Amino acid sequence: MSLAPWLDACPIVAILRGVRPEEAEGVAAALLAEGLNIIEVPLNSPRPLESIRRLAAAFGERALIGAGTVTSEEEVAAIARAGARLMVSPHADPALVLAARARGLIACPGFFTPAEAFALLAAGADALKLFPAEAASPAVVRALLAVLPRGTAILPVGGMSAETIPAWKAAGAAGFGVGSSLYRPGDAPAVIGERAAALRRAAGMG
Repeated sequence: MSLAPWLDACPIVAILRGVRPEEAEGVAAALLAEGLNIIEVPLNSPRPLESIRRLAAAFGERALIGAGTVTSEEEVAAIARAGARLMVSPHADPALVLAARARGLIACPGFFTPAEAFALLAAGADALKLFPAEAASPAVVRALLAVLPRGTAILPVGGMSAETIPAWKAAGAAGFGVGSSLYRPGDAPAVIGERAAALRRAAGMG
């Protein structure tokens, strides 16, 4: 399983921080209607494993369902049991990459320095989450891509919006993790769909 085909289809990772299980399917349907098919449920959301289970059951064939804010190997095991296929962490822990890969999950760990990036790639990371991107710049992505192995996928997370994405894309970012500028708890699916469409256009997907 690879992240690349999903990013090629649409490079936006929808981060549903705070989503509740009872609203997860409606939100996901609005995202999929606009072509956003990578969906992350952070584990500091209410009953996140239940949301992941519902999303995997309803959309597992059409969407890449993942978990974010994963910080332990026990959580990697739990999200795999719930049906997640993508593991996203906020920090650079090669052990989480190894645990995710051992369970057949796509691993997208967080990093901020070149040393962390190379260590995570050596552990088998499929992609790298630049976090917090607000503390970096598109120029940082450009510089990193000059030294990292060819084809390394960097996804900035933090401060991503329809306004900021084009500069990161021009620097070579392969994808973009988008949270509050796409979804906030309680938002109506129609509003989420409008934001998703704007993000898709900003990412150059028409």
